[in-house]
Amino acid sequence: MNPAQNSQNPFLHLIYEPEVEDNLGEDYYDIVAAAEFPHHLLRFRNDRLLPILGLTPQEVSNENFVEAFGKFRSIRPFLAQRYHGYQFGAYNPSLGDGRGFLYGQVRGVDGELYDFGTKGSGRTPHSRTADGRLTLKGGVREVLAGEALHRLGVNTSRSLSLIETGEVLYRSDEPSPARSSVMIRLSRSHIRFGTFERLHYFKRADFIAKLLDRVIAVYYAHLPQGDEQYALFYAELVERVAKLTAQWMAAGFCHGVLNTDNMSITGESFDYGPYAFMDNFNPQFTAAMFDYGGRYSYGNQPFISKHNLELLQRPLGMVMSATDLESGLAQYDDHYQSNYEHLMLQKLGFDGMFAPIATDLLMATVKLLRNTDISYQDFFSQLAVGFNDGWYSNQNLILENADFANQVSDDWKALYFQGLQKLSEPERAKVGDRLLKHNPQFNLIRPTIESVWQPIAQADNWQPFNDLLATIQGTDE
Repeated sequence: MNPAQNSQNPFLHLIYEPEVEDNLGEDYYDIVAAAEFPHHLLRFRNDRLLPILGLTPQEVSNENFVEAFGKFRSIRPFLAQRYHGYQFGAYNPSLGDGRGFLYGQVRGVDGELYDFGTKGSGRTPHSRTADGRLTLKGGVREVLAGEALHRLGVNTSRSLSLIETGEVLYRSDEPSPARSSVMIRLSRSHIRFGTFERLHYFKRADFIAKLLDRVIAVYYAHLPQGDEQYALFYAELVERVAKLTAQWMAAGFCHGVLNTDNMSITGESFDYGPYAFMDNFNPQFTAAMFDYGGRYSYGNQPFISKHNLELLQRPLGMVMSATDLESGLAQYDDHYQSNYEHLMLQKLGFDGMFAPIATDLLMATVKLLRNTDISYQDFFSQLAVGFNDGWYSNQNLILENADFANQVSDDWKALYFQGLQKLSEPERAKVGDRLLKHNPQFNLIRPTIESVWQPIAQADNWQPFNDLLATIQGTDE
C-alpha cells in the first residue's frame, strides 16, 4: 500500500490535478523516481504560500514538509519535463529536467493552477553527466531571490521549502565539498519556450497545436474562442514578457541565464542560478561569471527577452500565421517602455505625471545613477525613508540627509521638485506611502548574500539568514 494513503499529511491530501498526464500524455515527459537522501533537515518553509493552497501554518508540521518534499511520499507519479532550448544563442537538443520534476499540480484558492516543481531531487533521463543535486548555497540563494523579487513586485515563482539532505557535492563554481539540498518551487507553470522548441525540432506540428491548446485552456482561458485565439495568445504573451522584463529592470535585477529553456510560457520569472542584483547602475553588469561576452547583461535583458519571443515564432509558426506573429511582437517595445516608465515613476513616488516631465525625470535619474557611484538600491531606499513635506516647499531639502547628498545634482532636484508641484493635494498625501511600498528597505547584492551564507557555512548559524528573510518579506503580502 502507498504510505501516502495512510498519512495525515495535508500536502498528501490536496486535490492534485493530472493536467499534464491526462491532457498532454507521455510524449511530453518521463516518469521518474526521486533520489533517496541520507538526512532531511528542514531549513526553510514558506508559510506565506500555504494560504494559496487552502492551508494554514498551524495545520502543517515540519515533518509534513519533510515527508512530502524530502522523502517524497506522493499519490502522483513524478514527471520530468522534456524540452530543448537556445543556450547563449546555440540550439541545444540535449536538455530537459535534469535535477527536478513536476511533483504535482494543485488548484489554488484563487482558482488558478499551481505547479510543485523540485530542484535537486536526483538524476533523470535528462541529467547527462550531472548528479541531479542542488547545493545548499544554491537553494539559499533561490529562496532569497524569489522572496525579494516578490516583494519588489516582480511576477515570480517562489520557494515553498528547502531541505538539507546530508550529501557531499563537488562543484566548480562553489567552494567544495558543498552541502546538498532539495527545494520545492511553487509556480504557475513549468512549460517553457523550450518545450515548444523541442516539438519543432521533431517537426511535430500536431504536438505543438495540442500543447498550445492546453496552454491557452489552462493559463489564457479568458481569451475568446475562434480563429483569432492563437494570435491573441501570442500578443498577450509578448505583453506579459515585456512587463516582466520591465519589472526586472526597475528592480535592478539581472537574471543571468535567459536561455529559452528559462523562459516560462506564462510570463513568470523562475530558475534563479547565478542571478545578481546590481549595486551601482551599470548596463554592462553581468550576473553569471561564465557570461564572458555579456550576452545576458542587465542592460541587454529587454533585447534578449524580445529575441527569445522571436525564436518562439519558429515552433508557433507551424500552427499560426507569420503575420499574426509579427503583429504580436511589434507591440513589444511599446509594452516594455510603458511598463518600465510606470514602474520607475512609482519608485520615485509618482503614479501619474505629465509625459514630458516624466520622461525628463526618468532620463535624469538614470543619468545621475550612471554618472555617480550611488548605489542603485540605496538611492531609492533613502529617497523613501528621507521623504518629508519640506520637499514641496524647498528643493534644496530633497535628499539633503542622504549618504550621497553631495552627489545629487541641483538639476535633478529641480526636476523632482517640478514633479512634486504637479501633484494635486490628494496625490501629495500618497507620495510617502508609495515610496515606501515600492522601495522596501533591503539590498540583496552579492555581499549581503555572502554575509548570511558564511555563518551557515562556518557555524551552521541560520539566524542571519532568517533575519534577512524577515526583512525581505516584511509584514504584508
